[in-house]
Amino acid sequence: MSSEIYASAEHEAFRAVVRKFVQEELEPRAREFDASGRIDKSLYRKMGALGMLGIRYEPRWGGSGLDWSYTTVLFEELARCDNAGVTMGISVHTDMATPSLHQFGSDELRERWLIPAIRGEVVSAIGVTEPDAGSDVAGIKTRAVRDGDDWVINGSKIYITNAATADFICLLAVTDPSAGYGGFSQILVPTDAQGFSYQLLDKIGNRGSDTGLLFFEDVRVPVTNTIGDVGRGFQQQMMQFQDERLVACVSSNASSLALWEKTRGWCQERKLFGKTLAKMQVTQFKMVEMMARMTADRALVHECVRKRVRGEDATLEISMAKLLVGRTSRAVADECIQLHGGFGYMTESSAGRAFVDARLISIGGGADEVMIQYMAKMLGF
Repeated sequence: MSSEIYASAEHEAFRAVVRKFVQEELEPRAREFDASGRIDKSLYRKMGALGMLGIRYEPRWGGSGLDWSYTTVLFEELARCDNAGVTMGISVHTDMATPSLHQFGSDELRERWLIPAIRGEVVSAIGVTEPDAGSDVAGIKTRAVRDGDDWVINGSKIYITNAATADFICLLAVTDPSAGYGGFSQILVPTDAQGFSYQLLDKIGNRGSDTGLLFFEDVRVPVTNTIGDVGRGFQQQMMQFQDERLVACVSSNASSLALWEKTRGWCQERKLFGKTLAKMQVTQFKMVEMMARMTADRALVHECVRKRVRGEDATLEISMAKLLVGRTSRAVADECIQLHGGFGYMTESSAGRAFVDARLISIGGGADEVMIQYMAKMLGF
């Protein structure tokens, strides 16, 4: 399916570069990353050299200075690698942990950390979710207390992608418990800081990237590691979440479309009672209904992208897209695993892996129920 949001020759040239990278570097190693539970860090350097890690960032920091349409191309193609965990790990680096650093970080921080991140020389993670604070970001308890020219950080984070891979964390911490939403700050924490440690978690899906607990025990970093203004962390984090959610929508929709194509191929080959599954009306109905839902979702996602390209607020539309794309991804994965029969239940099956991988988008980055509450407020309820 074509779209006017990326109809130029430059978009197609970039798509060809990403597709070749996926075919040569990711697809052959997809199961290897599942087995190791993390992405080979050398891939980040290769992506950096190809201009994939700083698409929307300013050229002065090593970025490409492009817009959201190119980010869309990147993640539509990465989603074809048949490993949602790999796409997740990369998206954390490009669109969850570094946006605030680019937009609000000091020149010193951007020189020290953003430029190497865009080159793929260092990998990043985002530290927000805690054992008692998931979608309710305001409930976090990790504290950063000022001591002279340093922050002293104590607390923990959970379900953190790139926990073992990251060289630095974009951490959201409480810096003034009495200031409400004005009492949070984003702080860059190097993972080699004394007092920092992690513990890996065992996930049911998205196994191609690592996820873990982060621990901060009297971790001391300079106050100059604050990203943006002290006390503005909550607001900056909310802005960063929009990048995260839109990338998740692009990736999940593209992944579902790729799975649909594979399932159509399976149904055209698999015979039952003397004819292929594709010739059976029940199969045709399922395949058409899935495509209709995915096409509608894609139109909404692309409208979100158009608004971001124009510099318009797309918070409501992104929230809607996340809700709908998440539910469609789950439904498509369920139908596709059913059409694959017994093979679909095997770990080597794309449908089987998608069945567990697709469940995450309705939880991570704001659970469906929380997104609905946000949208109700935006719609005046």
